[in-house]
Amino acid sequence: MIKLSRSKLELFLDCPRCFWFDMKKGVKRPPPAPYTINSAIDSLLKKEFDIHRENGSAHDIIRKYKLDLIPYKCPQIDTWRHNFTGVGFHHKVTDFWVYGAVDDVWVNPQGELIVVDYKATGAKEHRIYDQYRRQMEIYQWLLTQNKYKVSQTGYFLFAKVNKEEGFAGGKLSFELLLEPLEGNNSWVEGALIKAKRNLEGAAPAPKDSCVYCQFSLAHCKEA
Repeated sequence: MIKLSRSKLELFLDCPRCFWFDMKKGVKRPPPAPYTINSAIDSLLKKEFDIHRENGSAHDIIRKYKLDLIPYKCPQIDTWRHNFTGVGFHHKVTDFWVYGAVDDVWVNPQGELIVVDYKATGAKEHRIYDQYRRQMEIYQWLLTQNKYKVSQTGYFLFAKVNKEEGFAGGKLSFELLLEPLEGNNSWVEGALIKAKRNLEGAAPAPKDSCVYCQFSLAHCKEA
């Protein structure tokens, strides 16, 4: 059985060659700069929502958007949110152990689980990128495979820097914004099968639009 994280599947969708070298040869792309502010915001939001999870109450942002939801309380929540465990499922067709760490899970009165993903942004206009959408849909797929009732509606909770106020009073403030997404995870099964075939073959050709592939080709020519 091969462990396949959500981010590795995203890597395959971005560049099959980079995915092949990562999974087969351990040759990884250079890591990005650490998102320390994003991590801090994630941690703070989780602490806040955990208080409401324990009390069975709705957070202010949920009430602001007039949603009938509360944070989901279950023994697995910390496992689901941990980067190296997450929500996992053995996909027998490919023999992949697929997993991904959710930021939060809420629940509606019908008992349906709501996937929630936190995003910190300093952009003037926040937006849901395609990668964000796929991230949400994989989490929804994983929970569904684990036999949970899952709502197709998920939410992105954006923590947006309040640039207009600046460092008023020596503090930088953030505005919380909630954006819904209707997920469709019908693509996940096919992507897993293609990823498995990728690993069973030779290294794919470099991708023209992949800056990492093009850099390595240029470096090889210079050498």
